[in-house]
Amino acid sequence: MDRSLGHLVPAVTIACLPVPDSTRPPTPAVTVVGIGADGWSGLPDPLRETVRRAAVVVGGERHLALLPDVPGQRRLPWPSPLRAGLPDLVADLGTGPAVALASGDPFVSGIGTTLVEVLGRERVVIHPAVSSVALARARLGWPAESCTDVSLVGRDPALVLRELAPARRVLVLSSDEDTPARVASLLTEVGYGASVLHVLGDLGAPDESHTTGTAAGWSGVSPRLHVLALELAGPSVAGWTSGLPDDAFEHDGQLTKRDLRAAALARLVPVPGAHLWDVGAGAGSVGIEWMRAHPTCSATAVEGDDDRAARIARNAARLGVPGLEVVTGRAPEALAGLRPPDAIFVGGGATAPGVLDGCLAALAAGGRLVVHGVTLETEQLLARAYGEHGGELTRIAVETAAPVGSFTGWTPARTVTQWAYARG
Repeated sequence: MDRSLGHLVPAVTIACLPVPDSTRPPTPAVTVVGIGADGWSGLPDPLRETVRRAAVVVGGERHLALLPDVPGQRRLPWPSPLRAGLPDLVADLGTGPAVALASGDPFVSGIGTTLVEVLGRERVVIHPAVSSVALARARLGWPAESCTDVSLVGRDPALVLRELAPARRVLVLSSDEDTPARVASLLTEVGYGASVLHVLGDLGAPDESHTTGTAAGWSGVSPRLHVLALELAGPSVAGWTSGLPDDAFEHDGQLTKRDLRAAALARLVPVPGAHLWDVGAGAGSVGIEWMRAHPTCSATAVEGDDDRAARIARNAARLGVPGLEVVTGRAPEALAGLRPPDAIFVGGGATAPGVLDGCLAALAAGGRLVVHGVTLETEQLLARAYGEHGGELTRIAVETAAPVGSFTGWTPARTVTQWAYARG
């Protein structure tokens, strides 16, 4: 939802239109009208009339309270959980005219997206108001191309940490009045205490407010309905290209090192919306970097050791991808029932019976698989797989300069055999 009105449950008012016969163009079933913090008075007259004529209105309690009395009009609250309850709610709307009042722009973390997914685009018409994000940019004088948006509505505040970079501007759609303090604490913990926080409350309302302070010294009182704007100030800690420094991860030695990690991710090809299985995840570095590539990338890390699984979760939160799913178990048994992958990385345990076959079976057309091995047994397995399926077989040897007495010499790491395969 748009946080100019800041509901924990998206608030929308719905009006249902008659089902058309086959000789007429389809009539929208739901009209969604965005409403700002100025409420009913801020709606244009035509949209007010649309709401008045609705046979049924659905929304959050605060939105419903904004409406004038309309004799005979039914008013229903949004179901909880929302998505699971929407089909029954829509079935209960009847055949009369309908409208949905949403906070600000219904397509900015709002109900519009959910309604289109559930009902289909042809049955939903959207009339957006100015979003809280647009209002925040206007108040601060920030061009759209100079900042990015992050939604923390019902999400882990650690998502902000993915955006860390000196002088970066971030607009945060807050979950509630506690969000600024939680974000300030996170920023301070990672060396970004000098960052400036702006809490823009009740944007568009007569009593809107603007509170400013630093993360390290934050003690401001935040209204429940607000946008949090960040001017980040701190060190350059982690980029978005593959191959973060190894010390960016907490690990016990079971870590895909940065050069090998970069080589693997280059062949796994993270793209927006794609899902990765990181099998034998160790410290979780490949899955974490996959998710850092784009906010819509997702990953499941499969790790058999309890301590390492907990470590993966800590690494993911610290590097701004707390949504990484961690499954504690051993492949191939632990792969059953997981979300289908677009790509799979096997960093350990490839020789366990059924692991490689299970991963290959899970790949759909266009899917990619990268497997690393350091033992002769794994190398033989990958050579056979390469002979049977094709792909790319590579041996990667990395040497690093290090002191040798009073001189400097090359220290080799274990040579890794990499098999990369893309299903046609």
